[in-house]
Amino acid sequence: MTDAAETIDLDVLLAEFAQAVAAVEKPNTPRLRAVRRRFSRRLREAKPEKVLALAFRLLESGKPRDRWFAYEFVHDHKPALHSLDALLLERLGTGMASWDQVDSFAPYLSGVAWRRGQIGDEVIHRWAASPDRWWRRAALVSTVALNVKARGGTGDVPRTLAVCELLVDDRDDMVVKAMSWALRAAGVHDPDAVSGFLERHEGRLAARVKREVRNKLETGLKNPGRGRRL
Repeated sequence: MTDAAETIDLDVLLAEFAQAVAAVEKPNTPRLRAVRRRFSRRLREAKPEKVLALAFRLLESGKPRDRWFAYEFVHDHKPALHSLDALLLERLGTGMASWDQVDSFAPYLSGVAWRRGQIGDEVIHRWAASPDRWWRRAALVSTVALNVKARGGTGDVPRTLAVCELLVDDRDDMVVKAMSWALRAAGVHDPDAVSGFLERHEGRLAARVKREVRNKLETGLKNPGRGRRL
């Protein structure tokens, strides 16, 4: 641990970060991420507590883009990412209010923590039973980190299907879309198990889920007519 990392002043860092973000011309994800990475390098040797404190400060702003930055900072700092437990994750996820916020939180933070054994199945299952649509979506999207190679997944179909089972009757559009995503990602590893899940719940699953997942299993595409993949 370097002296510089120990003495980082979060107020100063946040002010400099805000100034750097404001200076980005025609901001888009790659350009904003480049700024975030520059500041992540300054935090490379910082303790996890420092990075998490920064993330919580960003969340306090209430700005949707700052929430994305908060999750990015934690994900890119492995000691901070590997320190996450259920309490920290639920603090980080409090206030999620859109699909894009969930889809930054779940595959990058909660799904990784779940895959690594930092949280147990019971945490994800509790989220699946939440009255909050965004936590139910988070439960399903967390399975992406189990199954999608780009997110570090190597395949865990049984745990994925266990979560899907809990939400098979959910008709919230944000949950239905996440169910489709979770099953399509799992089908890459065990198409027979996913096909069997569809057959067992033929009368309960949303039509969108059945259509998109079967398309993926049969053609490799979610919507063959559009030629678009996952």
